Amino acid sequence: MLRVLILGGTGDAAELTARINNITEIEAIASLAGRTREPVAPVGNVRVGGFGGVTGLVEYLQHQKIDVLIDATHPFANHISGNAAAAATETGIPRLLVNRPPWEKQAGDIWIEVENNTEAAAALENQAKRVFLTIGRQEISAFSHLQEMWFLMRMIDPPNADAVIPPGLMLFDRGPFSLEDEREILTNYNIDTIVSKNSGGNATYPKIIAAREMGIKVVMVKRPPVPPGEQVTDVESAVKWLLEKSRI
Repeated sequence: MLRVLILGGTGDAAELTARINNITEIEAIASLAGRTREPVAPVGNVRVGGFGGVTGLVEYLQHQKIDVLIDATHPFANHISGNAAAAATETGIPRLLVNRPPWEKQAGDIWIEVENNTEAAAALENQAKRVFLTIGRQEISAFSHLQEMWFLMRMIDPPNADAVIPPGLMLFDRGPFSLEDEREILTNYNIDTIVSKNSGGNATYPKIIAAREMGIKVVMVKRPPVPPGEQVTDVESAVKWLLEKSRI
């Protein structure tokens, strides 16, 4: 029996876990960071919470006799991806990164591409009045000094009670989002600029399509670099890779 640890928190991770659970010779353990209060947990063996850095992850991999590590975390979860790479190297077990392709700028898109949230906030100054902020709850404080703007802040859970947030309204919702709903939000709240991470995938892409249609600017935060190693772009390729490992 091949034991696989899947670092998850994404739809890809949940789908991958479900696929692996149907393979009799492979046992999957899905790990969620626990940052979302009511995560959409995969069916099967699931653990919730951090590991305690590289050292804790190494101990877990060894204690649980994990044979393969698959990193299917969010493209912006670069800290855990770095820890996963280091732990796999230390333990000598194979590691695969499931890294879905980023969105590519299309004709009609008005993108301002930036490296991080600090640059995104700077890009808004004197350029925006009503902003749709779609980066989640953990980093909204980077925009709190922009008191002359109004923000519609979409997130799954409320920010911490002591969080410093920009002026505006919080909208609690979880993707996937429809194109019709995104058009309605942009229209009803008179949005002139969107701030988004380049997460890739289909779940949140409709806001980009709606912005393109309506001529709305998008401040697009680029992805952080990923650690070197084997990677695939989709669940099907990850399953194929894992099946090949199970035959070794």
